[in-house]
Amino acid sequence: MTAARFLLALGLAAAAQAAEPPPAACAVRGTGDLGIAVERARGSLQWLDTTRKISLGRVEGLGDLSHASAVFSRDARYAYVFGRDGGLTKVDLLCGRVARRIIQSGNSIGGAISQDGRYIAAANYTPGGVKIFDAETLDLVADLPTGSKVIGLEDVPGNRFAFSLWDKGEIWLADLSEDPRQPKITKYTGIGTQPYDALISPDGRWYVAGLYGENGIAVLDLWHPEAGVRRALPDYGRGEEKLPVYKMPHLETWAMVGGLAFIPGVGRHEVVIVDTATWTLAGVIPVAGQPVFVMAQPDGRRLWVNFAFPHYDTVQVVDVPSRKIVQTLKPGKAVLHMEFTPRGEAVWLSVRDGNRLEVYDTASFGKLAELPAEAPSGIFFTARAHRYGL
Repeated sequence: MTAARFLLALGLAAAAQAAEPPPAACAVRGTGDLGIAVERARGSLQWLDTTRKISLGRVEGLGDLSHASAVFSRDARYAYVFGRDGGLTKVDLLCGRVARRIIQSGNSIGGAISQDGRYIAAANYTPGGVKIFDAETLDLVADLPTGSKVIGLEDVPGNRFAFSLWDKGEIWLADLSEDPRQPKITKYTGIGTQPYDALISPDGRWYVAGLYGENGIAVLDLWHPEAGVRRALPDYGRGEEKLPVYKMPHLETWAMVGGLAFIPGVGRHEVVIVDTATWTLAGVIPVAGQPVFVMAQPDGRRLWVNFAFPHYDTVQVVDVPSRKIVQTLKPGKAVLHMEFTPRGEAVWLSVRDGNRLEVYDTASFGKLAELPAEAPSGIFFTARAHRYGL
């Protein structure tokens, strides 16, 4: 073989190798249609492609995920998973693997990412308090002891975090805008007994904490934080009759549509409607059981509601304009979580006791796909990267 032919052969071989597609893991692709589903008993994640409605694989080694939640980096490449064992795990969604993992407390129940995407905040039950980490390295930036279990940790505008203290009945606002290593803390005391969860409105204005120890909610207007926390809905809650509460509802996904908030009735078979201009009761919608999640489709036209035991095999869909139930689905026992695709053409459900994920068309209510998963619970898509409080 002449030298020229030898060089030509080498060039053709190199071109053929370059033309081969990259491996699935770490392939060059967008991440805007990716997500994860928590396999709580296994300590793993299903790594999901929401366009093709498939699992790309399993990510192992995340510890105790019995009450896990996740937030995403602003470029939607990384998920930060908060585990019940105090673990904080950074997962690379492009490669489908753990990028870094630390144990930051004895018991963690959630967290948030700052507005600029540089800091991760973890809310802790044991020993309490909030810890703030560098989003790139997971190095500790600040430790905020509270002397209380922390719940309802949310990112709010201005590179701040808001959170509530279960044991003290307080809301704290931590401002990282000047010095993240020494956040400026504003404390609001006497906000009510045992705040159990909280939300931030989609526009970042309202921080709202639900109260377990008494009726009502606590509302902080972040446009006017100097006005303090006000109490609202004095008749909302368990009422004079101590109703059994089979599972506390999650408030982070309260649906806010057209000046109204649709929230789960605590211990009641109803969705409560609140006028957010005045934070007063605007009505109720009877439903099949005690709501856990009340979630609005991205277009706001319909609400999807799942329920606590014994109605945890049911999902109901409510038409917002008419306030009527338009569909009842029975996916199976223990529907624990729902998540909409970014523009809401489909919704994914976790069916824990059926060991599967189900995907439904939100227009026709037809089932689009079914994926095996081991005792799945929370489902989180990367579209959350660009929304407050999710």
